[in-house]
Amino acid sequence: MELVTPGIGLIFWQTVVFLLVLFLLGKFAWKPIMNALQERESSIENALSAAEKAKLEMQALKADNEKLLAEARLERDKILKEATDAANSIVETAKQKANEEGARMIEQARESIENEKRAAITEVKNMAASLSLEIAEQILRKELSDKNAQQALAQEYIREVTLN
Repeated sequence: MELVTPGIGLIFWQTVVFLLVLFLLGKFAWKPIMNALQERESSIENALSAAEKAKLEMQALKADNEKLLAEARLERDKILKEATDAANSIVETAKQKANEEGARMIEQARESIENEKRAAITEVKNMAASLSLEIAEQILRKELSDKNAQQALAQEYIREVTLN
């Protein structure tokens, strides 16, 4: 049983060596290991905070882009509306000018027709007056004593006039 139970001297020296190794590790290895772990932890925290900051910046940029897109859409809609209104205004103005020009041309045509009608009526009146004067002159030239002869002559002249 001696093999299974260690001796007091062995336990003492194992404890001393363990404590010495523990002291040496604590003095020389643990500080650099702990510093390396702390540096690693701080670099991970910095990387996470930088990633969070970048994420927030991306969200802000995305919001700004959406805002700019919305403003651009509004500006586009405004320009399209103005262009449509301008086109409608031009078309309406052109229609109005065409209607005014048409009305003016119709009025000129009416005036021209009225003037020609007056001229034709005046010419007919002048011709009737001239014919009447000619007939009267011819009747007066001929000195007729008989009333029936005068009427027959007038009828003859009227027939001549209608034939011409």
